[in-house]
Amino acid sequence: MKIVLAYSGGLDTSVILAWLKEKYDAEIITFAADVGQEEELNGLAEKAKKTGASEHYTIDLVEEFASDFIYPMMRANTLYEGQYHLGTSIARPLIAKAQVELARKVGATHVAHGATGKGNDQVRFELSYAAMAPELEVITPWRMPEFRAKFPGRSEMIAYCQEKGINVEATAKKPYSMDRNLLHISYEAGIVEDAWFNAHTPENKGMFKLSVDPADAPNEAEYLELEFERGDCVAINGTRMSPAAILRTLNKLGGKHGVGRVDMVENRFVGMKSRGIYETPGGSILLAAHRNLEGLVLDREVVHLRDMLMPKYAEMIYYGTWYAPERECLQAFIDKSQEQMNGIARIKLFKGNIICCGTKSPVSLYNANRASMEGVKSDYNPDDATGLIHLNALRLKTRYMVQGGPDIASESHIRKG
Repeated sequence: MKIVLAYSGGLDTSVILAWLKEKYDAEIITFAADVGQEEELNGLAEKAKKTGASEHYTIDLVEEFASDFIYPMMRANTLYEGQYHLGTSIARPLIAKAQVELARKVGATHVAHGATGKGNDQVRFELSYAAMAPELEVITPWRMPEFRAKFPGRSEMIAYCQEKGINVEATAKKPYSMDRNLLHISYEAGIVEDAWFNAHTPENKGMFKLSVDPADAPNEAEYLELEFERGDCVAINGTRMSPAAILRTLNKLGGKHGVGRVDMVENRFVGMKSRGIYETPGGSILLAAHRNLEGLVLDREVVHLRDMLMPKYAEMIYYGTWYAPERECLQAFIDKSQEQMNGIARIKLFKGNIICCGTKSPVSLYNANRASMEGVKSDYNPDDATGLIHLNALRLKTRYMVQGGPDIASESHIRKG
């Protein structure tokens, strides 16, 4: 029996690796997907082998993550429940894909992950496995009663690591879970589960890794010009970069100015609410610039239709159906809408704010003469609006005459003078 375990070196997967080694007479190969965790990957191979792995693989997926997962999602201005940039969600299908590829390469019959039995990630991983490699058996410790009995909470897991000599960042004084990648870092579980816990006080500044408190950000604003081609950002201030380099640069600049923090209670796919705190500095800037440039370039009905579909698209990513046919079909529409999305958006960063300060494009649909209120002549004739209004008012007048109009009674009093 050979198992490929998705391994981060954090509390959960460290415990799971040691526990799997105790329970199964199997060869356990650990796998870490480099999706931009930076220093968190340091020493991972040594730690995994010390904890019980026979082999460890760290696979560089950063550029693929940016170009094939983050950028397609950004083309839709995707937000889950109006706030969450889906930083964790969008990484899972790529991690699962790489894990499946590794399992086939090493001849593994099983894959395992450390997602909890109450979270979304178990669904995301396993739906991805099912779409790509239904022949693989999946081991899910958090859904095994014997595992939950041994580790009912994080304090027991921390104690287990101390007993086994496994170094983990989580401690009794910092009992929360972190997930970091190129797009974001998230904080959940532990003390974050208290929805009244305030992570934004001076005492809790040390919790955040990617951004400064907006109050501590520079007193001078910084301007950026983001250039887009076919809906993808290709340059910052005239310097062309790869998608991953774009995000790294924006993360640094956004973090400096304290932008991109989100603290929300969201609705998990498994049916419960959860509280998450997120830092997404680069992604927040990218989305704001993209959205504003679209106002200049895209047709009205295309924008409105895409905005109607975006929440569903966000759900597909959040629910783990990246590899499902409905997401692929919707992606085709999104990508089609971006074919003419070329131009530059100017952005101002200041004290946690992202402010659009101008857009330009060689294919702009904005016509200054048509829009001007200064009497400039154009092919727009204000007299044409009379017919438009009459036609749209016809049904409202008919309703009033036949059925009565809306109730406009109020407690206000009309006074003369």
